[in-house]
Amino acid sequence: MNFIQELQWRGMLHDKIDGIEEVMTERKITGYIGFDPTAPSLTIGNYVQIMLLRLLQNAGHRPIILMGGATGRIGDPSGKDKERELKSYEELDRNLAFQQKQFSKFLDFDGPNAAIVVNNYDFYKNMNVLDFLRDVGKSITVTTMMNKTSVEKRIKTGISFTEFSYQLLQGYDFQALFQEHDCILQMGGSDQWGNILAGTEFIRRNLEQKAYGVTTPLLTKADGSKFGKSEAGNIWLDPEMTSPYQFYQFWLNSDDRDLSKFMRYFTYKSQEEVVALEKEYAENPQGLKRILAEELTRRVHSDEDYNSVLKVTNLLFNKKATRENLLEMSASDLKSVAGEITTFSVSADKLKNGVNICDLLAEETEMLSSKSEARRAIKGNAVSVNKEKITSPEAVVNSEALLQGKYIMVENGKKNKFLLVAE
Repeated sequence: MNFIQELQWRGMLHDKIDGIEEVMTERKITGYIGFDPTAPSLTIGNYVQIMLLRLLQNAGHRPIILMGGATGRIGDPSGKDKERELKSYEELDRNLAFQQKQFSKFLDFDGPNAAIVVNNYDFYKNMNVLDFLRDVGKSITVTTMMNKTSVEKRIKTGISFTEFSYQLLQGYDFQALFQEHDCILQMGGSDQWGNILAGTEFIRRNLEQKAYGVTTPLLTKADGSKFGKSEAGNIWLDPEMTSPYQFYQFWLNSDDRDLSKFMRYFTYKSQEEVVALEKEYAENPQGLKRILAEELTRRVHSDEDYNSVLKVTNLLFNKKATRENLLEMSASDLKSVAGEITTFSVSADKLKNGVNICDLLAEETEMLSSKSEARRAIKGNAVSVNKEKITSPEAVVNSEALLQGKYIMVENGKKNKFLLVAE
């Protein structure tokens, strides 16, 4: 199965310039996708394009990651109904450096098809405005630029010359990569089709050569909402911004109607394996979601993070979770728990001397509304500290109860779980 056929069975092919499949069958080619560093981390929305690069490499071709050190300073108007707020150069540089590290997890940078990273700022840093207007601006007509969908939509509401010129930079990027790296293919989402065609036109007019483009459909969820977002916001590939547990839960909580599409877009499994799994789990979509969630959590984060996710999931949702399960958890595991249940800060100094359990429940925190309610809960055998039942309202909780020197888990009944954080 060649690259184009791979995209077709996965439902990842939206449009292509005729002839690319034949060229890729005849020889190894180089293709690229651009990423503007306008966010501090890549998201799972970006991961659609990362998969394109991975599949290209798996098919025996060379991928280029083009980091938008220059285009990020301009702002792509595609998909935007108003002008972007420009980022500072310092912020863009920080974002670029961090995203570049993230890419190292997803592509091979050694071997015959080794991926390479290029910063498009290098194409422009020694070019003055007159050179740009003469060498770049003459390569495409304003009429062509005006016909681009993203520009057409913005003409009535307003678009600056800065964002209007974005397609000039992206077009010249393709030409520069063609000249320096023999890169004949640009890929991206379907909203990038106009920019890609601008690049092929640059190469046709200025170099009298043929270049190609391939796009994926814009991935949307069955409910019409944007892929890559949850109620809490973006799903980031950085564990400090979206924890591995939250990342895992995103896939588990996805709509059943999206499962077939997500499997095809994001798994490394073959067509035969996917079809077999879908048949096996036809009556159990949650089981198939767990398979996909495991694969992606291990890949995007790590095996260790996946094992941590299972510990957190067990603690929060398994009614039979034990004190031993809790004691096995690392500081990182407990930090993930803290992100999922109600937490309260408690004084580390007070814990040294010990705090009465009723005071802890009703006065030091707001777990219960009063000390009398706390006493009733204890008498009803509902309260536990670190998975040990509290049998007396006179019990004292002290620093010996701290897990990993910082956390105490308190439960009131089967559903009400709290985490105390000593500060």
